[in-house]
Amino acid sequence: VQLQASGGGLVQPGGSLRLSCAASGNIFSINAMGWYRQTPGKQRELVATITTGGSTTYADSVKGRFTISGDFAKNTVDLQMNSLKPEDTAVYYCNAVCRHWYGATSDYWGQGTQVTVSS
Repeated sequence: VQLQASGGGLVQPGGSLRLSCAASGNIFSINAMGWYRQTPGKQRELVATITTGGSTTYADSVKGRFTISGDFAKNTVDLQMNSLKPEDTAVYYCNAVCRHWYGATSDYWGQGTQVTVSS
């Protein structure tokens, strides 16, 4: 399974960016997709996730500013980021929780895309 993310870049505080991610490969089914982020010296942290049932989870720090959406017919997930703050600066990683035919699940990660919020 491969995850291809796009949409990162440099934006001024208060601006917006949209991240997109597409999963491809030998996918039996996907349980959930999401976005995580990481800054140097810190652990990777959850930003937002969405399940195939439409349930969403957000980090408290992004609630009301970020919106996650998924199209599981296409195995894609987007993250709309508004009102960006300098503390949102990080490498953002796409994640997919995939279920195998025999029932077990595995986590897959994209290559990461840099988001920099700075004036």
